[in-house]
Amino acid sequence: MKKYIILPTYNEAENLSRLVREISSLNIPDLNIIAVDDGSPDGTGQIADRLAKEFPLIVIHRQGKQGLGSACITGFKKALEFGADIVCQMDADFSHDPHDLPRLLERIDRDYDFVIGSRRVIGGNIKGWSRYRNIQSILAMSFARAMLGLKTRDITAGYRCLKATILKDIDFQTIKANGYAFQEELIYRSEKKGYSIAEVPVTFIDRKFGQSKLGIKDIIEFFMTVFRLRLKK
Repeated sequence: MKKYIILPTYNEAENLSRLVREISSLNIPDLNIIAVDDGSPDGTGQIADRLAKEFPLIVIHRQGKQGLGSACITGFKKALEFGADIVCQMDADFSHDPHDLPRLLERIDRDYDFVIGSRRVIGGNIKGWSRYRNIQSILAMSFARAMLGLKTRDITAGYRCLKATILKDIDFQTIKANGYAFQEELIYRSEKKGYSIAEVPVTFIDRKFGQSKLGIKDIIEFFMTVFRLRLKK
């Protein structure tokens, strides 16, 4: 089965080379990488181009910072063009351990449609967050899950693998969330269409290298997305 992993990148010069090498060292059959770079001023795009000469890496260059959701959709579309059967997504800053990827793919092989690397199930963990931030996250996700009737516990997890059939079934034009809220909207749409979702416990390490990109605009969009989807129910 053809597998593609999407790496949305913006100012990941410190991380990308090592991450691509670690993913490749896993020797997962038929796995290709797609880096979607939003014109990173630190030269991430140029580093990606050099890596593409050595590894099974496709690089998509975009102008300006257009958002996580937009980057993921761009990567998803490219993966589908290449005939992907399974598409994965992960952060490019080592918040997600690439060595967890085989466990996510193994659950997909056990007839799940969508597998999430979850911080919020037994065995999952977060390192580097204050107690205050962790409580905020729990309350926000609990609110969203209650409002939208979601079964998935970690609705904002960015470490995920899903079958291409889901992406073919979802009209990307109707997805409005462009930042981190894209994560919850994709889960919402997948659940409502009846796809099976599994959560695999992982340890999330907060922004191991570089600077965090989560801002107040992302938090506002998260709640706006909840209300928008709720009104459509």
